[in-house]
Amino acid sequence: MNKVSLRNVSKVYNVGEKEYRALDHVDLDIEEGKLVVILGPSGAGKSTLLNLIGGMDVPTEGEVIVNGENITGYSENKLSDFRAESVGFIFQFYNILPSLTVKENVELINEIVKNPLDATEALEDVGLLEHINKFPNQLSGGEQQRVSIARAIAKNPALLLCDEPTGALDSQTGVMILKILKKQTTRERGNNTVIIVTHNALIADIADVVIRVKNGKIKSVEENANPANIDEVQW
Repeated sequence: MNKVSLRNVSKVYNVGEKEYRALDHVDLDIEEGKLVVILGPSGAGKSTLLNLIGGMDVPTEGEVIVNGENITGYSENKLSDFRAESVGFIFQFYNILPSLTVKENVELINEIVKNPLDATEALEDVGLLEHINKFPNQLSGGEQQRVSIARAIAKNPALLLCDEPTGALDSQTGVMILKILKKQTTRERGNNTVIIVTHNALIADIADVVIRVKNGKIKSVEENANPANIDEVQW
C-alpha cells in the first residue's frame, strides 16, 4: 500500500514582510498504482505539492500521510530515510555525474537503498543497455534523461515523483519517457505510484488521475476511465 493523503495542508513562505501561500488548506487522496498528472500554471503550487509528498519540504500546517505514516512529524533523519527508501525523483534537469559511466551513475543508488534493483536491469527498462559503459557527454539529452530515470527506478520506489520530466525533450523522446513512467505503475515488482507535475495539458490524456491546481488550491480531481494510448498524445 502506498496511498498518499494530504489533510488540511498549507505551505506559507514569508517574503520580506509579505506572506506567500504556496498551498492553501489542501485535502487530497492518491491511490496506489496510479499514473497521476498534476496540472497548473507556473506558481500554482504544483512543485510545492510534489515536494511535500516526497518529504523534501514540510507543511506549515496540516498532515502528509504516506503508506499510513504521518511523515509530517518525522525528524530530518527519518525524512531522509523515507526519501532514500520510498521515493524516486525525476527532474527536468538530469543531475547525473559527468565523470561516471551510465552504469556507475545508476549504481550510486546502492549506497542509500537497502534492496536496489540491479543497475543493468534498470537500464534495460529504459532501453540503454547498449550505452551502459558510455559517459554522459557521449549521450543525447533524451538518453541522459533516461539515465536519471533508470537511477530513480533502481530504487523500485513506492512513489516516483516527476517534475516536468519531458519539458526539455522533443516529442519522440517525450513519448518514450512517458511509456517508461507508465510501466512503473504495472510492473511485476509491485504497482508503484507515479506523479507527474507538468504545465502540458496534453499529457493529462494518458493519466489515470488528473489533479488541477490553481492559486495554491486543488481545483479538481478527475479520474480518467479510459486513458489514451501514449502514442496518441499530440505535442
